[in-house]
Amino acid sequence: MTPDKYLGALRAYWKEHRSFPSMAKLAKVLGLASSGGVFKALGRLVDAGYLERVAGGRIAPTNKFFALPLLGTVRAGLPQPADQDEGFELVNIDDYLVDHPERTSFCRIKGDSMRDAGLLDGDMVVVEANSPTKSGDIVVAVVDNQVTVKYLRTDRSKRWRLEPANPAYDVISPTGSLEVLGVVVGSFRRFDRR
Repeated sequence: MTPDKYLGALRAYWKEHRSFPSMAKLAKVLGLASSGGVFKALGRLVDAGYLERVAGGRIAPTNKFFALPLLGTVRAGLPQPADQDEGFELVNIDDYLVDHPERTSFCRIKGDSMRDAGLLDGDMVVVEANSPTKSGDIVVAVVDNQVTVKYLRTDRSKRWRLEPANPAYDVISPTGSLEVLGVVVGSFRRFDRR
């Protein structure tokens, strides 16, 4: 197994168990016959920054362990020549989408009122709480005791309102209370391949 395959085997094990195998099981997971081979493979992954040694001689994943290769930029229009010289870069989804983990959460979109903003039914949005808000932000808000995701806007009288991104839906003007739970700072979706 190459170092990339060792890393792949450990990532697959982590995905299933949310932990690393014991030293006794590592040889089997990595496809190695001896403990010497295990220590050498782990040493390479530590040197490359994917793993770190922690208290008690155990190993733990680093942020780089969870990062995945970025294949580069690809046009959505006309095809482009493949660029083999593009640098190798790793991207961790948390690093890309989450600036403040202590106040970030996810919400799943239900419905199509924000479709023209690119937020579709089933998408996950990244919501940052305690962020300054301004007119034009997409927010998750509690309006009159109901939760929704909409554009935050002001009307001519400078009163806050919530606008959908689909003309089939009406603007929501609070009759009682409006509380912004957080600003939407990103989104992602998974395509069903079944």
